[in-house]
Amino acid sequence: MSSVLNDRIMNGAAPAGSDGLSLPAVIERIRAAGSVDDAVNALGGDLCTLFNADRASIYLVADGGAKIVSKLKTGLSSFREIRLPVSDQSVAGFVAANKRILNIRNVYDERELKSLSPTLRFLREVDKRTGYRSKQMLVAPIVDADTSRELIGVVQLINSRNDQPFPVALQDTLAHVCDALAATVRKRRSAASPLHGKYERLVADAVISAGELELAMRSARAKGADVETILMQDFQLTSQILGEALGAHFGVPYEPFKNDRVKPVDLMKHISREFVVGSRWVPIDDTDEGIVVLTTDPERIRGSRVVNNVYPKRRIAYRVCTHREFDATVEQLFGATAMQDMGSIGDLVDTLEEATGDDETGASDDVASAANDNELVRLVNKIIIDAYQQGASDIHVEPYPGKQKIEIRFRRDGVLHPYISVPSTYRRSLVARIKIMCDLDISERRKPQDGKIKFRKFGPLDIELRVATVPSQGGLEDVVMRILASGEPMPIDKLALSDLNLNRLKETVAKPYGLFFVCGPTGSGKTTTLHSILRHLNTPSTKIWTAEDPVEITQRGLRQVQMNPKAGLTFATAMRAFLRADPDIIMVGEMRDEETVSTGIEASLTGHLVFATLHTNSAPESIVRLLDMGMDPFNFADALLGVLAQRLARRLCTKCRKPHVATDDEIQLLMDEYALELEHTAAWREDPQRARQQLLQDWTRSFADSRGKFTLYEASGCDACGNVGYRGRVGLHELLLGSDPVKKLIQEHARVADLFVTAVGEGMRTLKQDGIEKVLSGITDMQQVRAVCIK
Repeated sequence: MSSVLNDRIMNGAAPAGSDGLSLPAVIERIRAAGSVDDAVNALGGDLCTLFNADRASIYLVADGGAKIVSKLKTGLSSFREIRLPVSDQSVAGFVAANKRILNIRNVYDERELKSLSPTLRFLREVDKRTGYRSKQMLVAPIVDADTSRELIGVVQLINSRNDQPFPVALQDTLAHVCDALAATVRKRRSAASPLHGKYERLVADAVISAGELELAMRSARAKGADVETILMQDFQLTSQILGEALGAHFGVPYEPFKNDRVKPVDLMKHISREFVVGSRWVPIDDTDEGIVVLTTDPERIRGSRVVNNVYPKRRIAYRVCTHREFDATVEQLFGATAMQDMGSIGDLVDTLEEATGDDETGASDDVASAANDNELVRLVNKIIIDAYQQGASDIHVEPYPGKQKIEIRFRRDGVLHPYISVPSTYRRSLVARIKIMCDLDISERRKPQDGKIKFRKFGPLDIELRVATVPSQGGLEDVVMRILASGEPMPIDKLALSDLNLNRLKETVAKPYGLFFVCGPTGSGKTTTLHSILRHLNTPSTKIWTAEDPVEITQRGLRQVQMNPKAGLTFATAMRAFLRADPDIIMVGEMRDEETVSTGIEASLTGHLVFATLHTNSAPESIVRLLDMGMDPFNFADALLGVLAQRLARRLCTKCRKPHVATDDEIQLLMDEYALELEHTAAWREDPQRARQQLLQDWTRSFADSRGKFTLYEASGCDACGNVGYRGRVGLHELLLGSDPVKKLIQEHARVADLFVTAVGEGMRTLKQDGIEKVLSGITDMQQVRAVCIK
């Protein structure tokens, strides 16, 4: 800070807010605080007044320096935490990571952000959730100058009340506030005794010395780890020792991890895994003492009163544990590792091989007996649990004739991967075990059978599996199990839609009536997209009926109907029933016949918004397919709002993807492939060279860095992605809108090519074009785009 500013501050002539609050007054309040927490609470609205800002937040370092946390008051004595990673994915996180002050005119201006740093991002999700619009930001790090600029936290000011950028002079003022906060932390540390902290019992009991504890704390700060990890790794302390120290510090009993803990379903039916991981508490039992809550920080959880809000009028008994034990308990209760002491899958198969005989049993009774063998039961449960844990969508059980082993494969991210081989003598009993779980006929091996497993009856996971058995060569049966892991719908902003498609989609589905289709092959995410749209439209004033087979995603407010063809409940009959049930919005899992489509058109023309899926390759093809079913072109044209075609491409693993600056030849090749989809449009026919230049300018503005260079990524491989280079999938989208020219072509029963040219001329991005833009964004690569966008 300049000496001139220091003189002005000392003389009381420092900048003052609109209410006359001066910087020295704020500094004095900070210095008078007993701790940094007291200082944060005491500041309140003072920062807003001093800096003429609309909002102010103070983040403090947490999780060993990996995150920064701000407490947002939600009630008289309750708080909600905002936790941000120390990274460039948010403005505050960037400031924390780089320890530099930022003064931003408009956080939504991508060019301004890139001018400050090519990697800087603004976390728009917070604005989207709250409805608040951020613009100006003045953000500064709180660092301890006496300890090699150790990060303590971040001060963030949002939106100048006069809607002008924060004056540059205020940067020095904010730096002085941050210095005062850092001084408060130094004062607290110097006043603290060597025994201060939640691990003081370790020193009191002579487990480690005060110097060793201080060394562990310094090491944790330097490595960006938590003290618990350092104590366990470098000082060989056990969870039991650390847990008892925590119990003594917080004054609550220590609760060690238990392998046989039973999930309290009634207590956890409204609590998600994400909430538990973020808030760091979980109910584990309901006893005479009250609801037992396990946490790593009882003092913070008790103070926030969030548990009392979740369980009003109930007594709460707190238990403390280490971070490792808490994470293991979360995995156990939510089924990721299914702690049943099963051992590894290899050990289970080895046990079966040791018990393998020379002859395969053929009698049904013997097969049923073998299917209920304890080792085989554990094997099947382990297969299902591992598939769920690894994020597989399907489990393939493939027996082979003779002495060949049974091959079991998992489909992950759309690709089959080998999992394990099982001795051939168990091929009948393995299939029989799966049939028993879904109540199928184990003696019938000549016909295909379909069933469903409610796995909660057999294991710790609350999931369902759709099972199909198919007779195969040599009198054997293959089994394919689709995992139906029910969950909450994805927010529409998380569908990886481009900004253009997202805005167009929101405008289209906001209309009060009409027909909207989502098309693509099986497993392309059509149902996920439809439920995201329904979540966007789901309000207390809206009645929404859905007909699905099966119901995979559930959300409150929807009336969801499971199809049952054996009982006569088909999509067509459900549609007719919905029309008599006063709907605003109807969603049909699939329109596969003329009757269902006709009813859908009728519903859309009589004032209802209708959504449905189709198994077609592209948006224009969907229209022609429906016309070929015998639909009246005029009614269909009037009803159509739009068609969204989509595919799922494999997403590059962000931990190991390899970047490189794209050459001019690479960009030209991408442009050639992009232009193939545009060559018949008017702009490209009139002046292809000018159109290419305009496209390059658009790409440079959207995807290049400040020097105009593009960064492309390629797959590498690491432990996180199983050494394949890809992890997860991303949607590619093609949105055709029911514009007047498109409606006219529908009425004329036009060809697919004519519909395609018109739609592209109106701004439709094809699947491949959307994929190329996601390649330029670093999300995937062209190999994956070409694999799913073949014609």
